[in-house]
Formats: sequence, C-alpha cells, structure tokens
Amino acid sequence: MASSAPVPPSRREFLAFSALASAGAITGISTSKARASGSVEPAVDENGLVWFDVAEWGIEGRGWPAEDMERFYARLPAKANGIVRPPVWSLSQDSSGMLTRFQSDADAIHVRYTLRSDRLAMAHMPATGVSGIDLYGLDSEGDWRWISVFKPGSGNTGDAKLNAGTLVDGLDPGSRAYTAYLPLYNGIEKLEFGFPEGTEVQPIAPRTEKPIVFYGTSITHGACASRPGMCHPAILGRRLDLPVLNLGFSGNGKMEPEVVALLAELDPAVYVIDCLPNMVEAEIRERAEPLVRKLREARPETPIVLVEDRTYGYAWVKESARKRHETSRAALIRAFDNLVASGVKNLHYLPGADLLGHDGEATTDGSHPNDLGFMRQSDAFEPVLREALGI
Repeated sequence: MASSAPVPPSRREFLAFSALASAGAITGISTSKARASGSVEPAVDENGLVWFDVAEWGIEGRGWPAEDMERFYARLPAKANGIVRPPVWSLSQDSSGMLTRFQSDADAIHVRYTLRSDRLAMAHMPATGVSGIDLYGLDSEGDWRWISVFKPGSGNTGDAKLNAGTLVDGLDPGSRAYTAYLPLYNGIEKLEFGFPEGTEVQPIAPRTEKPIVFYGTSITHGACASRPGMCHPAILGRRLDLPVLNLGFSGNGKMEPEVVALLAELDPAVYVIDCLPNMVEAEIRERAEPLVRKLREARPETPIVLVEDRTYGYAWVKESARKRHETSRAALIRAFDNLVASGVKNLHYLPGADLLGHDGEATTDGSHPNDLGFMRQSDAFEPVLREALGI
C-alpha cells in the first residue's frame, strides 16, 4: 500500500485544548499557593521546586479504571493475573503508550520517578526509549512538537530505579500545553513533575474519546524507538488526535483467546491487530478468524484493522525469512477473505511489504524498527486508519 504524507490535525488539537479549558477540564494551580490549597499538597524541596504526583492528575493509555488495577501504571487489569500467560502479565506492567498532559508557564520542568526495573536499556534499544520520559509541547499553530527527553541514569542517584533531574530549562516565556510520554519497556512506580515556585501549573484531564487500541508484538510495544514518543502508536495518536492504548507484548503478541477476551471488554474507536511477527502460519490459521469474530460479537460496529508482518531487513538475502512472510501473509489474507465472505463488516487490511520501505535502512537489527522505520510505519498505517475511522 502506498505511503501518504502525514496530515497532522493541528488546528483541531489546538481547539480541543481550548475547549478543555473552557469546560473546566483543566484545573489551574499556582505553585506559590499550592501548599495552602486544600485540594493538593505538593511537596516543595530545598531548591524551591513544587512537585506534583501524576497519579493525582490522571493518565491516558490505560483501558481499565484505577480500581481494577493492581498497579496504577499497568496496562492490564488485576484480574488478568493468572488468566494470561505469565510473560504477558509481566510485560503488561510496562508503561508503554501511557502519557500525561499539563499546561504551565514555567521556564523549567523537572522530573523524578521510580522505575520497576534497574535495566535501563537493552542491547539494541537506548535507555531514553526503554526508560525515559519524553516531552512534547503544543506550539502556536496547534502542532505537538518534541522538546526534550529525560536520560535515565543521568541523575546519579546511586540507584538505577530512581531518576531525578531537569527535563528541560531555559524555555521561552509563555504558557503552553505539554504531553509527557512514559517509558516503553520499563514500568513506573511513581512519577512526579516539579516546577519553580510561583509558576502556574494546570493538569489537563485525560481525554474521554474512544481510543485506538493496538494489539501486537515487540514492535507495537515500542522496540526499538529512541524515545517513547517515537513509536508508531504514539506518532499516530498525535497525527489522528486520538487517545491510544498500546497493548504490545514483546515476543508474546499471539492472538491468544485470553487476551482477546480482555480486548473485547474495551470500547475503542478502532482495533489494530498486528501480531504476525510473533506467529507462524499454523497459529494464524487457528486464531485469526476467532479473534475477529470475538471482537465483532462484542463490538458489532467497531472497525478492525488486520496488519501483516513487516518485511525483515535481511529478507532479500535469506530465503527462510521470505518463506515466513509468504506463509504468514497467505494465512492472514485467507482469514480476512473468509471473514468478509461470511458477512463480517468494517474489516480492513494493511499489507506488510511496504511498512518499512525497501532500502534496508529502517531497522536496528533487521526486525525491529528504528525511528525511520517507525515514521515509515506511521505513514503506511495512517491512511488505513483514517479510512477505518471515517476521518
């Protein structure tokens, strides 16, 4: 499928933010008065910084309410523990896809957070992507633009799980909205942002629109983006101005009935099923059609997008890789054809051959996209999602 240039819904995002303010979804807090207010009790440190706990603000990127969760920054509800396989449960504790938003006129923003794991990086993925906090700002044209990423381990706390320091300083004067993306391959125990005393801070309530639900593999999970805002679910969330639920489970996106039953509990704008990189032909033949039928039974009108596997960067010189693509894709297109022939509506299909381009430059290791690969995947996904969503 041909790629299309990104069409960012910048003005719609800007107007949506203004509507939040007028509707009272944004609650202003003056840091100089925060200690005296009855609604919040942020700590003020010896450097004159007022700290806010994100758990009190709320987050996007979680499909179940807080009371259903074993941990605040987890992706599957507590009841999934013991139902899904242990690797899926463990991976669901990563904060991939989660974000928080706020408005501030501060010239500097600080962060401190506790990670679940002291493994800050992987052999093929940097610490900024695995464990970093990624900051975007809304510019005067209404576009979300990157500002800074916190480099885990740079705070020299003596404990790799504890990270604290300046996220950005020297900001131009003026108040603006910010989006902070949470780590892709690590979990969060606690997350706080700090602002100079005397500045204004306005938490932005999580959006209530139906999200895009991505279910997939390590690629959906975020490997190997250089920072959390650069994986394709995050990029597409910005382009399409919609919340995102990232249910990528590294090595374990296998269309399993236990996970599909959890997906069916959600009420998304669209389901994106991108599991082929973790599956072989026999598994696809067994599970693809039941997955779609289960989701369609629960959500009769919700669009479903089936995605083929991306092409390995080395497939041009490895027959085994080409054979895997051939057999997996044939099984998925057969399932798609059967479903359509049986009357399943609002089902969409995204071929995999062009997801990463054809020059071999879009992966870190032949399998997982680098930032170029995630941009190319976003370009390929976007028109299909727009068609499915009718936007």
